[in-house]
Amino acid sequence: MVKPRYSRLPARKSSSSTMFLTMLIMFTFLILILLALGILSIPSSNSGNSHKPNDLSSIVHNIVQRSDHGDDDEGRGEHWVEVISWEPRAFIYHNFLSKEECNYLIDLAKPHMEKSTVVDSETGKTKDSRVRTSSGTFLARGRDKIIRNIEKRIADFSFIPVEHGEGLQILHYEVGQKYEPHYDYFMDEFNTKNGGQRIATVLMYLSDVEEGGETVFPAAKGNISAVPWWNELSECGKGGLSVKPKMGDALLFWSMKPDASLDPSSLHGGCPVIRGNKWSSTKWMRVNEYKV
Repeated sequence: MVKPRYSRLPARKSSSSTMFLTMLIMFTFLILILLALGILSIPSSNSGNSHKPNDLSSIVHNIVQRSDHGDDDEGRGEHWVEVISWEPRAFIYHNFLSKEECNYLIDLAKPHMEKSTVVDSETGKTKDSRVRTSSGTFLARGRDKIIRNIEKRIADFSFIPVEHGEGLQILHYEVGQKYEPHYDYFMDEFNTKNGGQRIATVLMYLSDVEEGGETVFPAAKGNISAVPWWNELSECGKGGLSVKPKMGDALLFWSMKPDASLDPSSLHGGCPVIRGNKWSSTKWMRVNEYKV
């Protein structure tokens, strides 16, 4: 009599289930080890709220990798960037310039300083105005090696080609001098024929200011009084999101939104200097190549 044969499939199924369960336990154990070591982290709803858009109570601090070119970094200290606003998009690059570079630009400009002017929105030409009481001069793009190095650094910071930039403007504000809130973008067709619209500005501070002289954004969105330096601001500075001048720092802000529309929140001004002197350098950048 032939004995019936029994299938061994159930045994194999049991073996497969045991193997899967063992692998799952090992994987879970591995995840727990990684969490304990801090290699992995679990996102929480609370951490997301600390950096929500326009919340200025927690300024983002990002270390910038040093360049491999020692000459560029000499005398500039630690490089780091603060994201200070998303409306307008604005960032501070600390120690962007060295003390020697700041003094070099000031010395180069001093013999050529003249009363600053503004652009007439109707004619597109420059005119004298009481809204801007500083003195200034322009340094041609690519004028010498030091300026070329600075302009290359600006291009790396902004991701806008050097060829899209205007020449450096050097500005000097004495006690009581100011620049009323204004836009860097143009409202006329005359000034956009060469290079198109101004898309962004890098404002470099060439000196410290004892009191006043802040760059203020009156239309910025956010809890402006939450910035860490609020108590150090002048009354004018407390009229919006403000940046205190510090030698070597650079402020990058965008006059256009990512969709290429003009950004009215980029309205900005220079508060009156109360004590000391303010030296700064401005680089305006265009949508297209700016021919010099």
